[in-house]
Amino acid sequence: MTSHRRSLFRPCIDLHNGQVKQIVGGTLSEIDPGSLKTNFVAKESPGDFARLYKLHGCLSTWPGGLQIGGGITDQNAFSWIECGASKVIVTSYLFPNQKFSLRRLQNISSLVGKERLVVDISCRRRGPRWMVAMNKWQDITDTEVCRETLDLLSDYCSEFLVHAADVEGLCQGIDEELVALLGNWVTIPTTYAGGAKDISDLSTVQRLSDGKVDLTYGSSLDIFGGNLVKFQDLVEWNKSALSGPSPASS
Repeated sequence: MTSHRRSLFRPCIDLHNGQVKQIVGGTLSEIDPGSLKTNFVAKESPGDFARLYKLHGCLSTWPGGLQIGGGITDQNAFSWIECGASKVIVTSYLFPNQKFSLRRLQNISSLVGKERLVVDISCRRRGPRWMVAMNKWQDITDTEVCRETLDLLSDYCSEFLVHAADVEGLCQGIDEELVALLGNWVTIPTTYAGGAKDISDLSTVQRLSDGKVDLTYGSSLDIFGGNLVKFQDLVEWNKSALSGPSPASS
């Protein structure tokens, strides 16, 4: 099969208590905040990282600027758009009492517009399935990440964000099985996060998803205190991917 596009590096700025941090995702807890394991805490402000991404053209696929997520509801979503966010990313609002609400999805989609809504379907593995997780990835919802779920959600949003919470922040490799499944299922732009530790992970995601899934890096990246991946190498990958011919995918 020949891919119509190449997987891209998608930049992110992860905030915790107002600071740019890289954390081990599975250690987030509202019950026991002291259990949090942090890989990196930046001295620079979130704005400094945003300017870095803009300088190197990493936001070229998001013409309106940065997306924002965390605590997004129908009460504040449109105000973030008015403040300049290109899109809002929503998770927990869609799952009252850990149960998916189609009504809430329809409501927030109509408020900001499908084209400005990203649905975060970050998940944890439970047996052979991946279940959407919310509230710092500690609460498992009733919703499985599968073709049927993605088809339904894609009627109301323009992108998916998928954190593999079980490997988030560990720098021990991506969840290749999940990436391959996403490549088979998704019909709208999708970014995967979790475990990326080498520039070659972009090639792996490209191969497994046929270019349908993009990749973000966190704790392994040099601008976030890592020593495994150079930010400049990711910039060069994107330049090549956006300007060169699409490769054949096996």
